[in-house]
Formats: sequence, structure tokens, C-alpha cells
Amino acid sequence: MPDTRNNHAAATLSKVAIFSGLTEVELNFLAQHAVPRRYTAGEMVFSEGEPCSGLYVVESGHIRIFKSSAGGREQVLSVDGPGSSVAELPVFDGGNYPASVAAVEDATLLFVSKQDFQALCLTHPQVALKVLRVVGARLRRLVGIIEELSFTTVRHRLASFLLRLAQKEGKQARGGVEVILPASNQELAAQIGTVRELVSRNLSRFQSEGLIQIEGRNVIISNLKALEAELASAD
Repeated sequence: MPDTRNNHAAATLSKVAIFSGLTEVELNFLAQHAVPRRYTAGEMVFSEGEPCSGLYVVESGHIRIFKSSAGGREQVLSVDGPGSSVAELPVFDGGNYPASVAAVEDATLLFVSKQDFQALCLTHPQVALKVLRVVGARLRRLVGIIEELSFTTVRHRLASFLLRLAQKEGKQARGGVEVILPASNQELAAQIGTVRELVSRNLSRFQSEGLIQIEGRNVIISNLKALEAELASAD
């Protein structure tokens, strides 16, 4: 059983950007030191400000990375699935976790301690270089979030979210492209940086204007071009 567990962990680690290029022996060594941790839907993996003990790799399920205001409002920075790594930066700089992470649904994460990861980087400097690339890409995404929050309307951000969802997960359906919204308008609001009421209001407006059809959490985008025009008109 341990061999099966290690093989499964090694297969997961091989899909992670920062570990690509490691040999099978090196991946197996890392897998032996990676501790599987299971989380139920909504359970916290760690909270912003906690001391960093190591990094995590998503083996199954999805996690949400988010910041919280003093009033409890959340801004989702990313939703990541299998093969994603999180908390590489504080492992390097020795700081606390800069954001919170929670499981979206039941999830299994592989935990790699700070000590083991730093030892790996000393042995394989290319891993550290790959971390810089990953952190750089994440920084660019965060700059994009800041630009959207600073310079665009809720209507624009909702249109952009729906288009990204269509490109990533959309399925052809009668009348357009079908997408599934996050579990609640509260969660959707957290992902686009607004409040639930404005999400509901703008979804209703899109529907009354014939851009989308709403059936529960399922949305059919019936006019992709009009939705794309929303983004062009805001530039």
C-alpha cells in the first residue's frame, strides 16, 4: 500500500510546474516526504498571517485562495485544481502565509515541509528558478486583478468572468454555450470583487437584455458576441 501511495503522490508531483524536470528517483524521494492531508468542503487549509510551515500540492479536488477584509468580505485570488502548488513564496522568504486557502469541495493535498523543500532547492537549483517563474506568473495575475478592481465596473467584470468560464468549461447547448456558476452569488461576488446584491442585479440585467438565460446555477450564454462587446466598450 505505501508503494502505491508513493507512486500516486509521485505522479501528482510530476504534474506540478516547479517539479517538472526532476528524475523518477527524485520525484519518488519527494513523494516519500510529502504528507497527504484531507479536507472537507469549506475547511480551511491555512489562514492568512499564520507562520508558514510548508507548501501544498493539490492532488484531488479544488482549493480557493483568498484575502479577507476586517469586515469579513472576501476577494478570491485564484481557484486551483489538481497539479497546482500553493505557498511557494513564504517557504522562500520565511514570512507568514500572505493569503488564506480553503477547500472548495472534498480535497486531498500533499504537504511538503519548508525544510524538505529548501533541501530540495539546495540540491536542485533549477527548482528554485521554476518557482520564480510560477511566482512571476502569479504576480502578473494579481496585477490583472488589481487593474480590474480599480478600473472596471461590476458589469464588465461579470461579463469577463462569464467569458472566461465559457472558454474554460463551456459546453455547447441549445441556444448557446452552457456554463455552471459558482455555488452561490456570494462566492461569485468574492471572485469578481463585489457584493452579492450587485451580482444578482447584473445577472438579471444580462438576462433581460437577452445575453444569457439563467436556470438555477446553470447559465446559457445565448449571445457571446454581445458579451464580448461589453469588454470592448469598456476599453
